[in-house]
This record gives sequence, C-alpha cells and structure tokens, in this order.
Amino acid sequence: METLLDTAPAAPTAPVTGSPVAVPTQPSPAQWYLRGACRGLESAVFYPDPDSEADVARALEVCSGCAVLDACLDHALTRRETTGIWGGTTERERRRILRRRRTA
Repeated sequence: METLLDTAPAAPTAPVTGSPVAVPTQPSPAQWYLRGACRGLESAVFYPDPDSEADVARALEVCSGCAVLDACLDHALTRRETTGIWGGTTERERRRILRRRRTA
C-alpha cells in the first residue's frame, strides 16, 4: 500500500551559486535584548507594584542570571527608563546611579 509520503514529490532545491550566505547563530551585540533572561516572559513581571517586595524580588531573580545584564542597564540609563526593572535594578536604584554620575 502506497502512502502519501511515498508518492509526494521531493521538495525543490535551489541551485548552489556563488559563496555561501552566513547565517548568524547568535544575535548581534546591538540585539542584546534577544539574549535576555526575560525573553518570552510576560512584561508585567518587570513592571511590578513597587510596594510588593515579592513581585520586585521575582523580577530581580530573573535578572540575576542574565547574560546581558550590563547592556540592559546601560539601555535603561541611556533612555532614562523611569519605570520597571531593567538591568537588575529598580526605578529607585537607577535614579541613584544617574545622580551619582551627575555629581562625579
């Protein structure tokens, strides 16, 4: 008995011409956010009620093992992100960092 797999035509293949195209296996440094530990999580996790220590701690825990923590913090400081958890810091911590930079 023939099955559909036995009779289906082979998928067409493109002719090989020129040099091979490099396909990046990792996002570029400019796309640091694609490597974040937060990727795929609900964004609400990173905008907790500042009065809820448990919610803030949950977001900071995700950040603690992140490979792009420094890039994320730099992004938040450069763009003056006023809300949310960025680069393993709270809103208040980022304000302190910015104040220290201004006085230094």
